[in-house]
Amino acid sequence: QVQLVESGGGLVQAGGSLRLSCVASGRIFSIRVMGWYRQAPGKERELVASITSGGNTNYADSVKERFTISRETARTVSLQMNSLKTEDTAVYYCNANLMSHADFMSGSTATDYWGQGTQVTVSS
Repeated sequence: QVQLVESGGGLVQAGGSLRLSCVASGRIFSIRVMGWYRQAPGKERELVASITSGGNTNYADSVKERFTISRETARTVSLQMNSLKTEDTAVYYCNANLMSHADFMSGSTATDYWGQGTQVTVSS
């Protein structure tokens, strides 16, 4: 069974920093893309940043120059968040587009998996 487990959320003052981490576990054949999404109250879930297995990154315009996504291993992804703003307050979700061993053996395509979410609150 594939699982994504996040850590590192919390409460921080505006201008401060937080680091989120996510680890994928289970019988995984390959992970194509890992990323972070967020959802604020009353808003839709949005992409924050993503990184491919080859190291290509993509950022939302609102976080460019402030957030950095990195992939330490094939199964871990982190998000360094600097110069945090109150509008960054949201639940942050780790995402992985991956192929499990079962997918590979059955000829299925890659599937999106999600973590349980971690709260980030930025106070003014």
